[in-house]
Amino acid sequence: MKRLVVLGGGESGVGTALLGKAKGYEVFVSDKGKIAQKYKEVLVSNDIDWEEEKHTEALILNANVVMKSPGIPEKVEIVQKLFQKEIPVISEIEFASAFTKANLIGITGSNGKTTTATWVDYVLENAGVNVALAGNIGDSFAKAVLKNQADFYVLELSSFQLDGIEDFKPHIAVLTNITPDHLDRYNYKYENYIASKFRIIKNQTENDYFIYDADNPTIAEWIEKFDVKAKKLPLTFQKKVKEGAYADEQNIVVRIVDNEFIMAREDLALKGEHNTKNAMAASTVAQLLKIKKQIIRESMGSFQGVEHRLERVLKINNVQYINDSKATNINATYYALESVSAETIWIVGGVDKGNKYEELLPLVNEKVKAVICLGVDNARIKEVFGNCVENFVETQSMKEAVQLAYQLGKSGDTVLLSPACASFDLFENYEDRGRQFKNNVRDL
Repeated sequence: MKRLVVLGGGESGVGTALLGKAKGYEVFVSDKGKIAQKYKEVLVSNDIDWEEEKHTEALILNANVVMKSPGIPEKVEIVQKLFQKEIPVISEIEFASAFTKANLIGITGSNGKTTTATWVDYVLENAGVNVALAGNIGDSFAKAVLKNQADFYVLELSSFQLDGIEDFKPHIAVLTNITPDHLDRYNYKYENYIASKFRIIKNQTENDYFIYDADNPTIAEWIEKFDVKAKKLPLTFQKKVKEGAYADEQNIVVRIVDNEFIMAREDLALKGEHNTKNAMAASTVAQLLKIKKQIIRESMGSFQGVEHRLERVLKINNVQYINDSKATNINATYYALESVSAETIWIVGGVDKGNKYEELLPLVNEKVKAVICLGVDNARIKEVFGNCVENFVETQSMKEAVQLAYQLGKSGDTVLLSPACASFDLFENYEDRGRQFKNNVRDL
């Protein structure tokens, strides 16, 4: 019996353990931290061996294959020892993909991947396709493969998940954009992170499709350096394309072979240039899969967006509160500030991943009247923005941040939570951060 060791007892780890057990592996789960109670209960009820707050080498280094959860860096000691012993260390995406013959749609990018993946899933659901959304969102891919024999999987993929693939191959790959992110995990080398994102096309053939933002300078520069075998379908605002999607002032146009889909930009459900690109990506996938144009049009016009991504929470005393907790990097916060037209009270901060805050200075100077820092270490934020605004305050709790924002807000203002940072210093994750924000706003 082959031995599968799972490092990390979270969503992807427990999903892999369940799938591994169902496929006849001897399974052991090891987590250096504490395993959440809900996951412990799943492991116990399925008779899967586990340990927490330690990695016992004798129980790990005898594995035939190891699934490493995406949050664990390769540089940790136990992973290095596995490499030395030449034991395969893969991601959950790689492990699960071996057990399904479904059509895979993989979506990655520094920003926009959750919105695009959710939008693609929404179109396919509306078309009556047997589809499941998984990966970096909702259920783990492994759990989805185990419980749901879908015909299509729409997978949101992080760079960490792509780092651990060998044979994984999506039939349709989407790369929404690339901007510096997670550089702390890539030795502060942008090119390492770029290469990681491009791994999504590593195993594609000429029978597959690669949809990408041709206006993104990094992608435009690097696409020539990779061996792209798949059929390329660019998304662009800059020129008309024979195949792919383009947009002019009025419309988005998607062309696949001789088939054309046209829709007015003003009819798209989500506003902002970046969401127009997300809509172009989602409708290109739908066109490839020959979804009826009427269904694509309705789905592009009625999609509600994603929780924690520019989510309008409440208007109180004519002050709009917006939850953009999912903005964990500079580029995402740039989009958020760009999309707001009112005077803004900006809640920012968390775990800095090597951020270049200076890129936000023009927008902050133009729109932001107060900065509320929400993080353990705010030195860099203070250094860059301390002199730009009349009010610069530091807080250690969401309740305090929201109450301060309420005091500073005047009729017509916007309060924007768009942290540009990871959340792990004060919160469990960005969802926890966003929900705390919403709950505190509702309590005002």
